[in-house]
Amino acid sequence: MLRSWRTAMTEALYGPAGFFVTGAPAGHFRTSVHATPAFAGALLRLLHRVDVALDRPARLDLVDIGAGRAELLRTLTHLAPPELAARLRPVAVELAPRPVDLPAGVDWVDAVPDGLTGLLLGTEWLDNVPVDVAETGPDGWRQVLVAPDGTEQAGPPVTGADAEWLARWWPVTGTSGGSPAGRAEIGRPRDTAWAAAVAALDAGLALAVDYGHLRAGRPVDGTLTGYRNGRQVPPVPDGSTDLTAHVAVDAVAEAGVVPGGQPYTLVGQAGALRALGVDGARPPLALAGTDPAGYVRALAAASAAAELTDPAGLGGHWWLLQPVGIDPAPLLAPGIDPTPSMAR
Repeated sequence: MLRSWRTAMTEALYGPAGFFVTGAPAGHFRTSVHATPAFAGALLRLLHRVDVALDRPARLDLVDIGAGRAELLRTLTHLAPPELAARLRPVAVELAPRPVDLPAGVDWVDAVPDGLTGLLLGTEWLDNVPVDVAETGPDGWRQVLVAPDGTEQAGPPVTGADAEWLARWWPVTGTSGGSPAGRAEIGRPRDTAWAAAVAALDAGLALAVDYGHLRAGRPVDGTLTGYRNGRQVPPVPDGSTDLTAHVAVDAVAEAGVVPGGQPYTLVGQAGALRALGVDGARPPLALAGTDPAGYVRALAAASAAAELTDPAGLGGHWWLLQPVGIDPAPLLAPGIDPTPSMAR
């Protein structure tokens, strides 16, 4: 049975027997969240800066969309200093059943709640929002249809809002800033999902972290792929495989401006993490002679930071920051670390 890729992805990832509903996704791929505690440490610094920008509200929401098994929320709530932890309201947004070992203080919901004040996170969430796939041809863009075994076939012409999105955000060769791509992922559902997430914030910051690309350099043949057991595999929409495609981050960013009411910031992960105190520089060798244990700890921290900032790997992520009702200037200001009691 041939279906659109968006329909097939939705069923394969989020249906009753879908990959994210019945499986253990963290065992199939490695993200910044799973790689090292340094990532959570950086986000805790960002959370503190958001808290300060909000004048330390009585309730500080911390929402993770596509939370998996709430690994990030567990770490952040554990690391948060007592005064911050007492006001923190952690919320995991996930379609899978609530983990039996999840602390009672973490809310578990299947949709982003409204009226939030705090930090809303989408770390490698948007790349799993299902999209349709299109191919160019002599008569323009045509939808790509797919069978459950991954076999594809050309479908009907792309029309309406999807055609308008492609014309604006994924131009073909011969147009200004165009791409030679014969294949594209239509990112309109991701724009809609991000705008809805930003709209849930009354005040604070929405942060998306994901692999992505810009209009002037869309990938030649799209990016749709699969992951299973830690390996990249062909994208087969049968529920056994993670299905993911990089995000048109500039399109998503613009979609969040109207509900956010403020300009956005789009920056590479390496720059964002450096501003939040994560530095991949090796410690001075002289430290090994004066403090061997400290040198080993610093070397391990530098190694973890290097993985997070490597442009060929996790450092290839984009960070999209959409503030709502707060001054964004201090959020990624280098050298600010007002959380000395973070490590405990």
